[in-house]
Amino acid sequence: MARKFLYVIAVIIVLVFAGRIALTFFGGDLMGVAFVPRHGFEAQPPLAGNAYADPAMWYSRPGASDDPARLTPTGLAGSEAPLPAAVFFIHPTSYLAPAHWNAPAGDPEAERMARLLVRGMASAFNASPRLWAPKYRQATFGAFLADRPERSQALDLAYGDVRAAFHVFLVQVPPDQPIVLVGHSQGALHLKRLLRDEVAGRPLARRIAAAYVIGWPVSLVHDLPQMGLPACAAPGQPGCVQSWLSYAEPADPKLTLAAYARFPALDGRSPRGSPFLCSNPLTGGIGGAASASRNLGTLVPDPAMASAVLVRATVPARCAQSGFLLIGPPPVMGPYVLPGNNYHVYDMLLFWANLRADVAARVAAWKPQ
Repeated sequence: MARKFLYVIAVIIVLVFAGRIALTFFGGDLMGVAFVPRHGFEAQPPLAGNAYADPAMWYSRPGASDDPARLTPTGLAGSEAPLPAAVFFIHPTSYLAPAHWNAPAGDPEAERMARLLVRGMASAFNASPRLWAPKYRQATFGAFLADRPERSQALDLAYGDVRAAFHVFLVQVPPDQPIVLVGHSQGALHLKRLLRDEVAGRPLARRIAAAYVIGWPVSLVHDLPQMGLPACAAPGQPGCVQSWLSYAEPADPKLTLAAYARFPALDGRSPRGSPFLCSNPLTGGIGGAASASRNLGTLVPDPAMASAVLVRATVPARCAQSGFLLIGPPPVMGPYVLPGNNYHVYDMLLFWANLRADVAARVAAWKPQ
């Protein structure tokens, strides 16, 4: 188990660290030389209509014999009720190569890394027996460096797969069961679009117990009104959105803000200068501050990354006026903190146990309409 957890943390670090450096630190210059594809976009047809009926198209799904999301970390209480909701989890980038704008189906290295990412992040939601995490032809992380049409084309292709998987997921979920939606980084970007296209203004909105759009900004002006759900204003409030981007202090988020402005918002406009949602994972509301005593458990790897433990009361949380979530002095999480004290790599690990408790409370409060 310790060795598996080593892989989880290492892969999260490598993938999300690389992607965020590309977006915020190098601005596409040095990283772009190595990781942005140099050829044109390779058009690909949509997946077959029944593609996601194949169990092999899912990293996690009910009944899977080798489900990476079923990690149980050291320190997790053993007596918890099953989560009576279906969860749809969209993993972050696991394809790093510049050979293609989108990960080829079945790419062995991308799939190996994605399984480890799902194991580390989706495990916060594995109290649900109906946890689904699809494979998709994700955009290579170099696409996030490119101010070229290929960037949008690659993201559109990836999103098309996610949307197709979501349709199959919905068919498998009993109509009276609530739904939880989760995405991190590239996965969060796709989740924003999914909320706009599949939830906003539709009956499905009444079935969403919670949506966690983590590690990608949600503009209060240009994104949230398009997503069909309000921001979560209180703990236990169902049918709402949470989002945060973690920084230790002193925080220098100017590089992230520059990246934020480069991607069109859901309304098609630039989000430059617009405030974005800061949910506080320790309070369950918008903004505010909470001491480390309210942190139910941070997943912390040891210096050698040979193991990790769930440690209580180590990391506080305070939403700054800038919209970023500040976590106090830099906690010891490992050597992969990004420029400006950016803890993007650890967005979910910092508050892993609170996230687990938060979704349980929102699902418990959800009522059929």
